[in-house]
Amino acid sequence: MTPTTTPTSLRFTPQRRAIYDVLCESEDHPTAGDILERVQRRVPGIGAATVYRTLAWLVQSGQAAELRLGEADATRYDRSVHRHDHLVCVQCGQVEDVHVPLDHKLLDELAGPTSFQPSGYDVQIHGRCARCAAANAHNVGGIA
Repeated sequence: MTPTTTPTSLRFTPQRRAIYDVLCESEDHPTAGDILERVQRRVPGIGAATVYRTLAWLVQSGQAAELRLGEADATRYDRSVHRHDHLVCVQCGQVEDVHVPLDHKLLDELAGPTSFQPSGYDVQIHGRCARCAAANAHNVGGIA
């Protein structure tokens, strides 16, 4: 993915490039705080405001996606802007990309009784990841 700019957008400075690179290299849907911590290893002294402004710009320009995965959870960022869904671990917070196909006939059926005109969808499936499920099974079986 190559970042783009428009005449009215922010200039793609070395600091913004570092933020963009950190996000693109991330496999874990990081929070702004995670990105700040990682980018400070590359660009000492970079401020939180620069990270937040750059993330907002990347989202607004379609180069990143903003994820809200729960009411109390911090906003996370996704390098993939293509339609996909997420598995969200309620125990450790891990987020994994998945594709959940939904029959478009179901979307069309919503329009009838609700007068709602769907334009797209995303699915979040909440549960426990394999690591947390295994730890829970071990703890329940091993401790009385």
